Amino acid sequence: MPVPSPETIKPWEPAEAQPKLPTIKLFVGTVELAAEQCQTERQIQTGMMFRKTMTDDDAMLFVHRKPSARSYWMKNVSVPLSIGYIDPTGRLLEIHDMEPFRTNGVFSLSQNIQYALEVPQGWFGRKGVRPGAMVMTEQGTLPQTYFPKR
Repeated sequence: MPVPSPETIKPWEPAEAQPKLPTIKLFVGTVELAAEQCQTERQIQTGMMFRKTMTDDDAMLFVHRKPSARSYWMKNVSVPLSIGYIDPTGRLLEIHDMEPFRTNGVFSLSQNIQYALEVPQGWFGRKGVRPGAMVMTEQGTLPQTYFPKR
């Protein structure tokens, strides 16, 4: 099969909601919730796009391979969300509100973000969760869960 010319290669972009992803029980400080896990680049890029609802019992956890500065946007997302930026140890560093359909990136202030947690807008405040809270799973810390030492 011939290699397509660069002009015919189109960048991949989500066109529909992704199916519900496997969930994991998270503890955000003392608050428990089930979070869908976005671990592949496609899952991360699609995120909440084209989804119509998210309840206070729902969340989406984005797991990045390496820590760095992060930026998320709301392209094709109709649900108002809040995002928590989390460092490699699992500590919640920042909370930002995000408005539906905004394509401006919501940038982390920290350069050391490895995880992001999307929840319905205002969830962190309603649940009394503040920066400094640790995010854990039933298996332990986020690094123990996603990047266990072999």
